Amino acid sequence: MAVSGKKVLIITADDFEDTELLAPMYRLKEEGLQVDVAAPSKGKVKGKHGYEVEANLGVKDISMDGLDGYDLLFLPGGKAPSKLRDIKEVQEIAKAFDSKHKPIAAICHGPQILISAGLMQGKTATAYSEVQPELKKAGATVKDQEVVVEGNYVFSRNPNDIPAFNREMMKKLGR
Repeated sequence: MAVSGKKVLIITADDFEDTELLAPMYRLKEEGLQVDVAAPSKGKVKGKHGYEVEANLGVKDISMDGLDGYDLLFLPGGKAPSKLRDIKEVQEIAKAFDSKHKPIAAICHGPQILISAGLMQGKTATAYSEVQPELKKAGATVKDQEVVVEGNYVFSRNPNDIPAFNREMMKKLGR
């Protein structure tokens, strides 16, 4: 099934894990999806290993009504989620995707945003090993495996899990 014409919103900030953002982003683009990158403000964001990505949106510029046009929210890891998790607009975006049962894909530290948004209670998930205790404290059941699919959510632990993460993310988009 073709997925072209669908849209994905990536939320990130400086110090993202380069591979965890870039490999899934290019996989999405390869399938013909429109990918928008949002950061605390428009402009370049730099990964932990020096790669730069252009954020064409600032999170505070995204209207909640505008989220209807997106088919998936992707939250890459690295240190970016710790910079994003307390931003009200980021939490509201995550809550909006959840309330509309739209897919949310989070890898590594990405689930920290979902924890801060209060969305992990009762979910089964995985994340980077250092984040797993935080998931448990938030009321999630943690499975230490390469990918966990829970309803409209896809979770993975680290860059080694990207093939499984991408596969399950693409399934959520109808591929």
